[in-house]
Amino acid sequence: MPRAKSNPQRNETPLINGFLNLYKPVGLTSMEALRQIKRLTGQRQKVGHGGTMDPLAQGVLPVCFGQATRLMDYVVDGSKRYRMQVRLGATSVTYDSEGEITEVGDPGHLTAGMVEEALQPFIGAIEQTPPMYSAVKVKGQRLYKLARAGVEVERAARPVEIFDIRLVDFALPELTLDVECGRGVYMRSLAHDLGAALGCGGYVTDLVRLYCGTFHAEDGVTLEALAAANDAEPGSWQSHLHPIDRMLRDLRAIKLNPQGEQSLKHGQSISLGGPALEAGYLEQFRAYSRDGRFLALVKYDRPANCWQPVKVFQLETPSPFAADAIPF
Repeated sequence: MPRAKSNPQRNETPLINGFLNLYKPVGLTSMEALRQIKRLTGQRQKVGHGGTMDPLAQGVLPVCFGQATRLMDYVVDGSKRYRMQVRLGATSVTYDSEGEITEVGDPGHLTAGMVEEALQPFIGAIEQTPPMYSAVKVKGQRLYKLARAGVEVERAARPVEIFDIRLVDFALPELTLDVECGRGVYMRSLAHDLGAALGCGGYVTDLVRLYCGTFHAEDGVTLEALAAANDAEPGSWQSHLHPIDRMLRDLRAIKLNPQGEQSLKHGQSISLGGPALEAGYLEQFRAYSRDGRFLALVKYDRPANCWQPVKVFQLETPSPFAADAIPF
C-alpha cells in the first residue's frame, strides 16, 4: 500500500489576527523583541512590529499578527509621544549614553527659558539628519555597520514633523522633554541637535515611547507577563490581543447589508445612493457586516457616489468597534 504523503501544513500553528501592545524593555532591539514574541506565541509568519526602537528605548512597540500586518503603515504613520532625558555638556558618537562620551562645555549658564527658546525651531516640519548609528541605508549599506567600521559618510537630511515639544523638567545638566511627532523622527538626533543649538552638546540618557497611534504604555504587556500567562495556560497570550480595526478607531464607520458585503469581498465598489452622512472626497471609513465583522477599509468617491474598497479583510469574529457604525 502506498504511503500517504505528509501534509506540511498539518502541524503548523494556525495564523492569528490582531495587534499586541508590547512594552519593550531597555536592552533589546525591536527585532530581538519580535524574535522573542515569535518563539513565545508560536507565530512564525505574518508577524511584524510597528516602528523601530533603539535598544536604549523602552515603551510601546505594537506587534502585528496575520491580517493586521496589512495595516502596518497605519501604525508606523501614527503619531507618537516620547519622554526623553537629555544630558547637556557633552556629546556621544551614538547620540546616546551607549557611545563614547566627549565633554564639550559647561551648561550651567543656561536657563529653562533659554532651552525653551532653543526648542522652538525644532517644532513643525523640519529637515533632520539621521545619526551614523542608525539603520538607514546609504549606497546599500546600513549606517551603523559603517560606523562600527570607523567610517563616517554624508547623510542626507530627511523631512520629518514634530508636533510639540514640552520641557517637563529642568535640573542641569539634565533635561526631560515630552516630544510628540510623526513618522521617522530620531530622538537621538533631536537631543544632539538641541545640544549643538545650545552650544554645549547633548545626548540621550533615557527614552520612553509613551504611545504609538492608539496604543499607550500604561496598557502595554511585557514579555515576562506573556511568558507567565503561557506557562499557566498555553495559548493564553491571545487574551492580550486587540482587534485589527483598533488602529482605525478615529475613522468613521459604516455597516453594510449582505449584498454590499459580497461586493466588497470581490473587490467591487458599492453604490449606496445618497449617503446619510457628509463624507469628504475619498475619505476613508471602516466597513462592517451587519453582525459586526470588520470587512474593509473603504473610501467614498463623491462624484461617483460609491464606496471603493481600499483593503479587504477576511475575519470571522465580530469587532467591539462596530458599535458606532452607521447602517446603509
